[in-house]
Amino acid sequence: MALRFARAEKRFALPEAAFGWSRYAMDAALIDRARSLGAEVASESRIAPDIVATGRRSSPPRGRRLFGFKAHFTGPSNDFVELYFFRGGYVGVNPVEGGVTNVCGLLPEDELLPSRFDLDSIAATFAPLRERLAPLTRMFPWMHVGPLQFGPQKQTGSGLHVGDAREFVDPFTGSGMTAALLSGQAAAASILQDEEASGYERRVRAMLGKPFAFSAVFRETLLRGWAERMVGFVPGALLYRLTRPRCSSLSY
Repeated sequence: MALRFARAEKRFALPEAAFGWSRYAMDAALIDRARSLGAEVASESRIAPDIVATGRRSSPPRGRRLFGFKAHFTGPSNDFVELYFFRGGYVGVNPVEGGVTNVCGLLPEDELLPSRFDLDSIAATFAPLRERLAPLTRMFPWMHVGPLQFGPQKQTGSGLHVGDAREFVDPFTGSGMTAALLSGQAAAASILQDEEASGYERRVRAMLGKPFAFSAVFRETLLRGWAERMVGFVPGALLYRLTRPRCSSLSY
């Protein structure tokens, strides 16, 4: 793991093994697995679902809104998960399958508008990131998503909301997909055990409450410029543990 700021850098070994996997590969694997278990996959449905996984719904007011972006690159790869913090946001760099490097990030609206969302020129303004991307070649145009809003999301209709449809966690923690899969597993367990919605909420809070709260605290230290001064004093393994959801076993 490498955390890069303007005047500070922190490197440490992850306490657990990691494997880079793109959303393209992961989503395809999930769909294939669902089909193999007898699920019917449809592009549209008029039936009110028991589990709602429609993604983020809340939209913050104009101004300092946040937008996400990503692209894949070819070229030299390494075995690091890298985070570059600058201009009020971050860019993450990590290898995925096939020797490809995934580059994604989150920046505020007022940092993106002057360049008309030209991510190449924005990346070039931060020397460590510019040097990291210099030997790489972008495979497709930058993809954008937003505006984004952290925290609980606006929920519509019935059903148990999972993943980003329930709450959007800071992406720099690297636990967004874990949270989505765990909340989906908790929703399935609650439905199979015929629990009330409150039972599902208790399950999810037990797994995600602490890491989501810590991510909000860390976000505040970034916005106030404290993280760069503090990061050298915080053990890397502790940062990792504080952002991990509690993966308890779920009975069905």
